[in-house]
Amino acid sequence: MSGFTTRPEILGRFGVVTSTHWIASAVGMKILEQGGNAFDAAVATGLALQVLEPHLNGPGGDMPAILYSAARDKVEVICAQAPTPAGATIEHYRAEGLEVIPGDGLLATVIPGAWDGWMLMLRDYGRLSLRDVLEPAIFYAAKGHPVLPRVAATIAGLADFFRDEWPTSHETWLPGGAAPAPWSNVTNPALAQTWTRILAEAEAKQGREAQIDAARDAFYRGFVAEGIADYLSKAEVMDASGQRHKAVLTADDLAGYAAHVEEPLTYDYHGWTVAKCGPWTQGPVFLQTLALLKGFDLGAMDPMGADFIHHVVEAKKLAYADREVYYGDPDFAKVPLDVLLSDDYNAARARLIGAKASLELRPGIVPGYEDQAARTMDLLGRLSRTDQAVYEPTMAHLSEKKGDTVHIDVIDSDGNMVSITPSGGWLQSSPTIPGLGFCLNSRAQMFWLEPGLPTSLEPGKRPRTTLTPSLALKDGIPQLSFGTPGGDQQDQWQLAFFLRYVHHGLNLQEAIDAPLFHSTHFPSSFFPRSREPGMIMAETSFGAAVLDDLRGRGHRITEAEPWTVGRMTAARRDPDGLLRAAATPRLMQAYAVGR
Repeated sequence: MSGFTTRPEILGRFGVVTSTHWIASAVGMKILEQGGNAFDAAVATGLALQVLEPHLNGPGGDMPAILYSAARDKVEVICAQAPTPAGATIEHYRAEGLEVIPGDGLLATVIPGAWDGWMLMLRDYGRLSLRDVLEPAIFYAAKGHPVLPRVAATIAGLADFFRDEWPTSHETWLPGGAAPAPWSNVTNPALAQTWTRILAEAEAKQGREAQIDAARDAFYRGFVAEGIADYLSKAEVMDASGQRHKAVLTADDLAGYAAHVEEPLTYDYHGWTVAKCGPWTQGPVFLQTLALLKGFDLGAMDPMGADFIHHVVEAKKLAYADREVYYGDPDFAKVPLDVLLSDDYNAARARLIGAKASLELRPGIVPGYEDQAARTMDLLGRLSRTDQAVYEPTMAHLSEKKGDTVHIDVIDSDGNMVSITPSGGWLQSSPTIPGLGFCLNSRAQMFWLEPGLPTSLEPGKRPRTTLTPSLALKDGIPQLSFGTPGGDQQDQWQLAFFLRYVHHGLNLQEAIDAPLFHSTHFPSSFFPRSREPGMIMAETSFGAAVLDDLRGRGHRITEAEPWTVGRMTAARRDPDGLLRAAATPRLMQAYAVGR
């Protein structure tokens, strides 16, 4: 079938770049034109997004990537989701009077991983210099860019709080005391100076790799780390708990960190093999949901109809329930992925999908994990009783919780391919570090302050991030890269896109433009960790008949205006070398470019 599109699917053979901001996509294309490969372009695009969408990501954030290197002929994951500091213990946080980790401030901070992840990608997979990929970001930080209305609104909404509680952020984002007007020119001179100094220290070394390693050292063991540690040694700031707290992050934590490469997790589905990051992300829920849906004839369902939405949502409820019980950093907890992705387990679980919507949270029982499941469900029963969920939204109008994520997909003419979902360190997460021009992340809010669970707070442990880029192989050939911002919704929106693409013959742009929906049935990964049993948010463009049909099946429906849910981007390389790319029209800022 064919669908409505707002834009053409971009076609070409030289290269394609698609991201959540048109300037960043243009920066990535410039790098390809300059002789860089997909990885060089992705790094430049990602660094530019830290300037262009500072309410969604920053240098103090985190970054998982899934990539395919034609030279290595291998799909790999770069994990730049850094772990907790050595002082991040349940005992310390409980002593601070907390039952749940706040969603902002200094106690929510883990080691910032993004910079090392970008530098690892550049050094080991790219071919251009640090200057080549960093100069565009320095330009926009120093010279300015037309600030997005949503950035301006975010800053204006935080003006009083910044003035009263986070004065360094007030100085950075409201120079002279006034929030920027939409589309006015906004600069971040302190960040430009930070990057310029990193570049100068790097170029004091001889050789491309030595310069990139020097840039890593400057951030984690040099002047950037010193600036962070000096500020944190004195700061005690207000956070979402309503109290002021000091950080536990130290210079020693920063000095010991390095991003790393690991194997992806994969699942075969209708001729495609989908690669995701491991259970330190929510990525396996995408694969579990495919396993649950494998026995249903989705191709016979209307991809915009109630039957399709019902089956997909009910499968997601089961997969996300398992996420709550079983997922976590596999370096600290044994995650039974062999069972969770097995045919027998999912065939039994799929039989739970009935004609009516379930209002229960129903994790599966894996032998040997009964106590873990019982303790997790008891915790969720005690801490997630509110009927008003707070999710990391991709658009501020979906929730009062501000802050989110960006996404990048790049493919070059050699077949190199990368999908990246950078996040964290957004301007609302914690105070700006004086003299550096950026703030730290709030990823520690993913942890529970309850011992003995896969997502219990522990020193040196990766939070179970919601960041979840995707790469898919068709008949064993890497072809498709896709992803979206959106917190807990990321794998939900990606799943709708992927299923429509695989089963219904939509092209990339058609699959992205189709009406979107997601469930808020399961506990949010974000403070205050609540849930809305049976709730679906759906764009009204599905039509009243579809939404009423879903209500008749027992779903609770929150109606969203058309073109207000999701920020998907995607790119593909056909076996004959034809490149394709697409980006969502929602919010009017994501763009795909290529030739």
